[in-house]
Amino acid sequence: MSKLAGKVALVTGASKGIGAGIAKALAANGAAVAVNYASSRAGADAVVKAITDAGGRAVAVGGDVSKAADAQSIVDQTVKAFGRLDILVNNSGVYAFGALADITEAEFHRQFGINVLGVLLVTQAASPHLGEGASIINISSGVTTLLMPESAVYTGTKGALDAIGGVLANELAPRKIRVNTINPGVVVTEGTEAAGVIGSEMEAGFVARTPLGRVGQPDDIADIAVFLASDDSRWLTGEKLLATGGLR
Repeated sequence: MSKLAGKVALVTGASKGIGAGIAKALAANGAAVAVNYASSRAGADAVVKAITDAGGRAVAVGGDVSKAADAQSIVDQTVKAFGRLDILVNNSGVYAFGALADITEAEFHRQFGINVLGVLLVTQAASPHLGEGASIINISSGVTTLLMPESAVYTGTKGALDAIGGVLANELAPRKIRVNTINPGVVVTEGTEAAGVIGSEMEAGFVARTPLGRVGQPDDIADIAVFLASDDSRWLTGEKLLATGGLR
């Protein structure tokens, strides 16, 4: 039997990249999946089609996680479609790098609004629907260990997310809801390709420092998410899993 049979999952920011990979993997393991998107309905529809073509159940749900009304609507759409909610993957995120001198209020609030406030708002909306054994998975980043120059705002958002994961693990533990965090390293996605990271000297530098000798693929992160969503990880909460191939 599929390890997530009968479960319902919501994955935010799932129209591409790591989120899309996680949505497909959860569905392949038996979960019905709500595929959230903020702007790319076409991308979300493509993920839904891939899931349903493979015999799974999925719907696309639109909404901006950084807005309270949208966050509530995303959860409401999920529950309306599938009747319950067991797994929440907070994957929505944005990034931009720049020197200290170039930081602006607008960019600070854009990144913190989606990467931090969005996680809190969606989790707040989802919490009443989550029962004993539910799993919340936050997608952070390996930058919180690498501490790269010119990443102060982005690293700040992910450092906050790491701390929030621990707080919520303690806060929700009496309800037997688990909260864990995945911190991916460099992963081949539409975003890293568009940013010119993949195929660059930067990628080569990261690979040279990575014990396992390559950058990640969305499936590498998705398989960890399936583990954290399932009863296989029933004794894990408040954990941060550094999924970087050993890069530190």
